[in-house]
Amino acid sequence: MHEHSTSIFAEMSSLAVEVGAINLGQGFPDTDGPQEIKDVAIAAIQDGRGNQYPPPHGLPLLREAVAAHQKRFYDLDVDDAREVVVGTGASEVIQSALLALVDEGDEVLVFEPWFDIYAAGISLARGRRVGVPMAGPDLRPDLSALRAAVTPRTRLILLNSPHNPTGIVFTPAELAEVAAIAIDHDLLVLSDEAYEHLWFDGHRHVPIATLPGMRERTLTISSGGKTFHTTGWKIGWMSGPEPLVTAAKTAKQFLTYVNGAPFQPAMAVGLGLPDAYFQELAATLQTARDHLVAGLRRAGFTAYEPEATYFTTVDIRPLAADGDGMAFCRSLPQRCGVVAVPNEVFYARPEHGRHLVRFACCKRIEVIDEAVERLVAGFGS
Repeated sequence: MHEHSTSIFAEMSSLAVEVGAINLGQGFPDTDGPQEIKDVAIAAIQDGRGNQYPPPHGLPLLREAVAAHQKRFYDLDVDDAREVVVGTGASEVIQSALLALVDEGDEVLVFEPWFDIYAAGISLARGRRVGVPMAGPDLRPDLSALRAAVTPRTRLILLNSPHNPTGIVFTPAELAEVAAIAIDHDLLVLSDEAYEHLWFDGHRHVPIATLPGMRERTLTISSGGKTFHTTGWKIGWMSGPEPLVTAAKTAKQFLTYVNGAPFQPAMAVGLGLPDAYFQELAATLQTARDHLVAGLRRAGFTAYEPEATYFTTVDIRPLAADGDGMAFCRSLPQRCGVVAVPNEVFYARPEHGRHLVRFACCKRIEVIDEAVERLVAGFGS
């Protein structure tokens, strides 16, 4: 699929609406976030504080909250005035960073499969995308291939952990090798950590910026959509060393300029919620993951149990011998009343992910269970 063609998420979500299917394709929750943050957003609209342009790089109180969050969870010292920028979700700040840091012909190393906006972002920056495989039966990053992929034109490593779509969390050893490669070749790292709080079974997320020698070469990206079930608010942020942040915010000001004024103070409150909120968030999602993985296996799929994120990848070949994931996903809504996403759209060479399909578990348990029953009825023996 060309990187500037219609998003597969738009296609599959439209299909879900058209046939009344359960949408386990696009990663958005079907429950709202905490009432206390919604109340802050409502109050900001009602009292007028949120109805005009916010400062171009984010409300000071949200930048302060981002810096406090990085210190609280990761012991990272961040200057909220010079080293934090707020943008329109993680997507916009990733694009801003790519436009700022990648020149025409520069190579960007990115683990494959990747979130589809990465390909478009690198292309818009006129960079050259170089895919590095997630390999083996557990879809782990091939770090020897990463090192071998470096050339004199390599500028940046685009890292995503917890990883969409595979659901893996990079281990400390894997991160250390990525860091060593970046330092050895004087590369920048753009680290997408939007799922930073959604990890399971002790697979704790570690930001690569916390590793020795990495803070000064890493831009860290996150957002509140996944953590606070507010994907429609589109509030994201980047943090990192001042020269990289300054470059990225220079590009960002010509994209959306500003956004989400009433949602920014609400997000600041969210980032300061007690530890119990973040623990319950992950535990609830882990239960949903368990229901989904068990159900997918019962229906006959080979399911890879994710360590984090919203997503479970399955191999469809036990149920579809031709392994055509795109055709499978286009027929699934009519056959079972469920929508999924074909992983081939996350690969430079679609044949590498042709047999893989992604399901999302960020739904209420009763919705997950109903989707499972539909899949079992459609495929189970």
